[in-house]
Amino acid sequence: MPHNVDIHVGLKMRQRRWLVGMTQQQLAEIVGIKFQQIQKYETGANRVSASRLWDIAEALGAPAAHFFDGIEQSVPRETVKEPATEQAPADFMNNKEVMDLVRSYYAIPAHQRRRVFDLARVLGDAA
Repeated sequence: MPHNVDIHVGLKMRQRRWLVGMTQQQLAEIVGIKFQQIQKYETGANRVSASRLWDIAEALGAPAAHFFDGIEQSVPRETVKEPATEQAPADFMNNKEVMDLVRSYYAIPAHQRRRVFDLARVLGDAA
């Protein structure tokens, strides 16, 4: 059974990879391993060594400590429940759709971003 720390580090790794728009294959090639190993790290099935975590952090443009941010609030995998409705998930930063939306949002020129934000807020309030 994976250790909670390994699960947390894996989730942070996946989150960061999504945020920078990198595939498991691309990350694996940069680090010099097979993409299946990245899959195992991201699920917590395999532990990431310190030197490998350093390489992954460098490839993803984050400090190694980033992968431990929020570890104190980390919960066991069994207690995480999927949301029953289309409301925001409890841990939305681990949701690929949310990360894609954030990446797309920041690709919009800054002067237009506020309009998109205002539109999203109006649509959310109307729902």
